[in-house]
Amino acid sequence: MFENQGIEHQFRVGDLRLQSGVVLRDAQITYLQFGELNAAADNLILLPTYYGGTHSGNVPLIGAHSPLDPARYCIVIPNLIGNGCSTSPTNAHPTQTDGNFPTVSLYDNVIAQQKLVAARFSNASLALVMGWSMGGMQALQWGCTFPGQVQRILSVCATARCWPHNRVFLEGVKAALTCDPVWQRGFYTRQPEAGLKAFARVYAGWAYSQAFYREELYRSLGHDSIEALLSYWETDHLAQDANNLLAVLASWQQGDISADPQYAGDFSAALKAIKARALIMPCSTDLYFTQQDACWEAQRMTNAECRPLISNWGHCAGAPGRNPEDTRTILAACAEILASS
Repeated sequence: MFENQGIEHQFRVGDLRLQSGVVLRDAQITYLQFGELNAAADNLILLPTYYGGTHSGNVPLIGAHSPLDPARYCIVIPNLIGNGCSTSPTNAHPTQTDGNFPTVSLYDNVIAQQKLVAARFSNASLALVMGWSMGGMQALQWGCTFPGQVQRILSVCATARCWPHNRVFLEGVKAALTCDPVWQRGFYTRQPEAGLKAFARVYAGWAYSQAFYREELYRSLGHDSIEALLSYWETDHLAQDANNLLAVLASWQQGDISADPQYAGDFSAALKAIKARALIMPCSTDLYFTQQDACWEAQRMTNAECRPLISNWGHCAGAPGRNPEDTRTILAACAEILASS
């Protein structure tokens, strides 16, 4: 029986010139790999990571009862730059740690990931790029930036840019964290715990829907009250580094597949450039990656279908393994798109 124990690797990107013009020094991507690239080099799948998560967060999608079968596919989970595993404020070159870490765009992340694919996986065609939240944003960035290399996209609870209301939501959680005087503009000597707790509590109100709380669906996660759920969120965020959270938040907030010289902000043209067979799955109750925004985008892609995930779990409906029913729906869609030509 297959056990979900991928092999962790590091890929040294080297000095990476960012969209901002700044050079990220000695950049590296940490990734988890399941399975092997076949002789035809046509079985590679990427599962980019999501906000607040690392490669382990995507593991529930892989293995038994999943179409993401390592016996058939080479599955690679690349960590976002800034998430604490790949180059981040906590492990960067000494000149770029803490508050000196530069802003890294989703485009920059995908450029680094493409270097990984070229160097370690024979520059293979991607059978599928699939992700939830920021993972889905990266999947769409891949489809736009390298349209000839991506065959299929499954984007769950994500959009191709950070829409205005989404940016405002992020301003709120960022303010909750950075108002802690311990933060010291990123040059803190201890974690800003009050700020991290405030960040977690504000975020919890957005991550799930109104119906999730009204119907007490948090009980299925083992929490007997809203306060218990909020305490869990606090504990989870206290285990993370504030600068890492803010670095990845900046990547999310500035996300826009048209924000490069090729498209010069022409968002509709950038969406049309995505040639891959794309399945766009927003959650019907997502409060910030909304169904309306995601479906508007899908209508402007060349070969996309918008198929809402009907769920009361809000944005967290797409979280791998969070709600088993939603995960089964997502994996069924994954099997369908992998079977398509």
